[in-house]
Amino acid sequence: MSDQQPSSERGRIRIDGFDEAVEARRDEFDSSPTTLESTTESHRDRLDRRRLRNAWRRFRRNRSATIGLGVIVAMAVLAIVARPIEVSTAQVTVTLQPFSLAPYGPGETFVGPANAPPSPTHPFGTDWAGRDLFSRVLVGGRYTLSIGLVAVVLALGVGVPLGAIAGYFGGWADEILMRIVDVLYAFPFLVLAIALVPILEPVPVLGSGFWTVVVALVLTGWIGYARLLRGEVLSIREREYVTAARALGVPDREIVRRHVVPNAIAPVIVQATLNVGTVVLTAAALGFLGLGLEPGSAEWGAMLSQGRDSLIRGDWHVTVFPGLAIFLFVLSINLVGDGLNDALDPGRDVSDERRRLR
Repeated sequence: MSDQQPSSERGRIRIDGFDEAVEARRDEFDSSPTTLESTTESHRDRLDRRRLRNAWRRFRRNRSATIGLGVIVAMAVLAIVARPIEVSTAQVTVTLQPFSLAPYGPGETFVGPANAPPSPTHPFGTDWAGRDLFSRVLVGGRYTLSIGLVAVVLALGVGVPLGAIAGYFGGWADEILMRIVDVLYAFPFLVLAIALVPILEPVPVLGSGFWTVVVALVLTGWIGYARLLRGEVLSIREREYVTAARALGVPDREIVRRHVVPNAIAPVIVQATLNVGTVVLTAAALGFLGLGLEPGSAEWGAMLSQGRDSLIRGDWHVTVFPGLAIFLFVLSINLVGDGLNDALDPGRDVSDERRRLR
């Protein structure tokens, strides 16, 4: 009876080395405080990569969105290779792009008869000054497409941080920002841009030209992104993972940057993609009204303005081809935006997962 184990030890199976291994593993885990954080980070990275792959797969299945993306890429490539791109300094000139798809420079006059119709020599015809319209449309894509892209990117850079701050922190910051947004929303987008361009032209840094139009479009375009992101952040900041991050003592700046904005940015990206077409149309309208870019530039809206008199005389080609370029680009952007809206829909991941489980 003396050899019997105490009752508290009865029924236990002891495996030599097992308890020591468990203790060593526990000590190793406890001695590295970043293990849990790094594991969570890697898991989140895997989820993000899987979402991106699923979104790209859904986007590729959308035939109209794929065609629209192909048209945009083709127009961008044609604009880049239209004429050589050179950067000049005081002593040297560096050629960044040596190709020249356009047969003439956009400002070369009387390369053919004035207002000549389309022909093998001039596929899009010529304008009132004998300038080749094919060359001007290709080079003009640089102005119009770059204005749309740069203005939207800069407007996102302004609207996204302000919307995130207003939605997450609330209080006086939210109140002040939303009142500013309400005041700016009282003016139509185009009317506000028309009013801002003459105000910005005397600024020495901007002058009259490309950057004047871009800044005017940024000052009128950020309000939509700020309001949209604020609405998304208001719903996301009450989610469980945000509350858990606050309970763990994660700084608010990190919560906004790593948890709130990434989960709220998808509708803003879709809206920004669709707004590229709106910005291009607004830039073309400003050029048509003679605001922004210098007179005689190859920007598509300015070309429409310069061809009004020719159109009245029956020279249809002077305005048809720049207008067709604007129409094709805006249509393609809208198709891509609709495709992104479907691809980035968070409910699609759940439906795809259920479909695989069936």
